[in-house]
Amino acid sequence: MRLGIEDMRVLVRGAGDLATGVIAKLHETGFKVVAVEIAQPSVIRRTVSFAQAVFDGETTVEGIRAVLTEWPDVESVWAQGAVPVVIDPRLEGLGRMRFDVVVDAIIAKRNLGTTMTMAPIVIGLGPGFEAGKDVHAVIETMRGHYLGRVIYEGIPEPDTAVPGLIGGFAGERVIRAPREGLYKPLVEIGTRVKEGQAVAEVDGEPAIATISGVLRGQLSEGLHVTKGFKVADVDPRAEEDHCLTISDKARSIGGGVLEAVLHLARAI
Repeated sequence: MRLGIEDMRVLVRGAGDLATGVIAKLHETGFKVVAVEIAQPSVIRRTVSFAQAVFDGETTVEGIRAVLTEWPDVESVWAQGAVPVVIDPRLEGLGRMRFDVVVDAIIAKRNLGTTMTMAPIVIGLGPGFEAGKDVHAVIETMRGHYLGRVIYEGIPEPDTAVPGLIGGFAGERVIRAPREGLYKPLVEIGTRVKEGQAVAEVDGEPAIATISGVLRGQLSEGLHVTKGFKVADVDPRAEEDHCLTISDKARSIGGGVLEAVLHLARAI
């Protein structure tokens, strides 16, 4: 007997901004979704990431509340109409609860251990996965014509290591750590910054914006970073509301995941 959407349980690995787009799409459609994270997620777009619940206990993105919890209390969080977030890097929850779908939304550009045996439906986002081998479906994450496409056999576009073009800028949007050390923000997300402005420090050395715009995201204070690590992101379009809403890319990927789940569910 096929399960109804309201009966299907989905485990999403990761709760960054792209994963949050996926989680929001599935949650709003009626699936029971759990996000699993590490103890100190290095999330840049914190204001639109359910991973922020790891630091604050709970967070809300576009009206959807996410609550940090533990596996025994997942059902009670669902009963509140919220999304449970569990710190579980080893995926011990797979042995504690039944999951019909597993989505790897870590966006690590490589497979960190996800296999087709984890659930009846297993989906990977972006490079590092091969549909039909590692997962049942892969979602294209490269900006452009095929963004959000579902791949049932083969691989997505390879990682170019170059950020997507936004407002005419690509790699220039990214602010990187000038050295190894502890990250300390100097301005808040949503603040308008100018080219050459210090937006943060790493052990006292400034991290400088290379373009002007709105600071769309940055790491949480106190995280340890290595030299060259991505610590912040400037949006040259300078729309402050974009800092508080799920991006077009995350929505497209979320739609691809929803399509893949509904398509593959017909066979189980």
